[in-house]
Order: sequence, then structure tokens, then C-alpha cells
Amino acid sequence: AYPEIRKGFVAAVLNKAPEEIKETILMPTILSKDSEDGKYGILDVRVKLWNGSQMDLEMQVAPFAFWDKRIIFYLSKMYIEQIKEGEDYDKLQRCIQVGILCFPLFEDNKCYRRIALCDTESGEEYTDLIEMHVLELSKLPPEQQNETDLMKWMRFFGGRCEEDFKKMAEKDEYIGEAYEALKNMSEDEIKRMEYEARQKAIRDYNSYM
Repeated sequence: AYPEIRKGFVAAVLNKAPEEIKETILMPTILSKDSEDGKYGILDVRVKLWNGSQMDLEMQVAPFAFWDKRIIFYLSKMYIEQIKEGEDYDKLQRCIQVGILCFPLFEDNKCYRRIALCDTESGEEYTDLIEMHVLELSKLPPEQQNETDLMKWMRFFGGRCEEDFKKMAEKDEYIGEAYEALKNMSEDEIKRMEYEARQKAIRDYNSYM
């Protein structure tokens, strides 16, 4: 559902023009377990891009004590599930995790960061095959002129009232589509989403405990 909205947000994360994002395909969100006593991974939204890359989009409202471990677990499973026994490593494609957080994760004022494997001394990037994007909505600074598309999306996600959503929608056509989709959701669909959010919160709480 909503392929144009996905295209707009994915383009913002990858710092590309939306026209460059040729296609996004929703994928199954349950990652398999490796053994009988292994652990399943359940993602919020999993998307396959036109070039074979995958992106996991997750939003977390309440603080989660093991967020770092959880995300590395999901990202690792996404990466290794790309090849089956006997297949070659050349099938492995880029896997990207995007965490949209309503709580502070790092002890600084940065609201966005991209994390990748790199040389710890020089900072030179080793590969972009595995990377994480962390969006901390609670650290958004006052609005500025000529903000990036990603910053506009962050403000939209962090909106607290109808006026906030409307204001952000006027600045970007893809955010505008997201705003229209929100307004057009039926009461039944909203209740279903609220139910799924509650179930996810229960799973998270059980995992935390």
C-alpha cells in the first residue's frame, strides 16, 4: 500500500531524488529462526528496492532497553537470509535499518545519524552493505530554512496535532500524500493499527522483562 509515500521517504533516507527510486516492494516482515530454539524477528515494515537492497523501517515510541541488540539482530538476519545453502556471496545486497525513535538513544544533540562499518582510526567506510539510520524525533531542533527532505519527514513523524501535519504536508508532495492517507483512513483501519501497536508493545515488554 501507498507506494508513492514509501518512495518519498526511502528517497529522503538515501538522499536521492524520488525519481531515482524506481520501485519499492513490501516484503514479509517475519524473519525466520535458524534453529528450533532460535528467535524470530518481527519487523514493522520491510521493503525491497529496485536494485535488490532491503530496508527495514521501525518506529519505537517508548524507550527500549535493548534497542541496539535488537536492531543488530534484525539487520543480521536480513543480511544472511538473502542466500540459501550452496549459493554464492555475490547474491548479498545492501541491507539498511531505519529506526524512527521518539526517545533519545545517544547522549548528544544530534537528531539524525547514519552508522556503517568503518575503520575506527581513519573513519574510512569499509562497506555500505550493512548500515543503520537513527532518527531521534525528541532531539529535533527549531525549524530552519532549506531543510533536507529527511528532516521534513522527521518533523512530520514528530507532529503532535492536525496543524503540524498540515504544515509539513504543504512543504513536500510525498508528505502531502502521507497526510491525505492519514486523513482517509477508516475508523476500522485505525483501530486495527492501534491493536497491532498494542500487540507489538506487549512483545517488546515481554522481551525486555
